Amino acid sequence: MALKVKLETEVEVKVPADKAFSIFRSQIHQFPNIASHIVHKAEIHEEGNVLSLKEMVEKIDEENKSITYKVADGDGLKLYKSMKVTIQATAKNDGNSFLKYIIDYEKVKENAPDPHPYLEFGARVIKQVETHLLKA
Repeated sequence: MALKVKLETEVEVKVPADKAFSIFRSQIHQFPNIASHIVHKAEIHEEGNVLSLKEMVEKIDEENKSITYKVADGDGLKLYKSMKVTIQATAKNDGNSFLKYIIDYEKVKENAPDPHPYLEFGARVIKQVETHLLKA
C-alpha cells in the first residue's frame, strides 16, 4: 500500500503574488523577524510543543511563482520517510493573491498521523507574511 500523501491549504492575502513569492524566494532568513512568535531557528512553537524542522530549497519555479523545500531534518522525519513543502503564489485580478501551502509526504507507518500541525503552521506563517508586507 502506498503511504505517499498530500495535504494542502490555500490562503488569500491582500498583497500582490510577486511580493509574497519574493519573501519565500529570497527573504526566508527574515522569518524569525516576520513571525517571531511562531518561527525561531526553524522551530514551530505550538501550545507548548516544539516541533523542529530544517528545510533546504529543492526547486524554484519563477514562472509559476512556486518554491519547494525538502525537509532535511527534524521531528517530522520521525514519522515520515520524506516531506516536501511547496508554496505557490497565484495573482488575483484585484491585486491580491492566493498562497497555496502544500505538504507532500510519505509515512513511515500506515497509522502515522498526518502532519496537520505543519499545515496549520504554514497558514499562520502566510498570514504573518501578509501582515509584514502590508506594513512595508
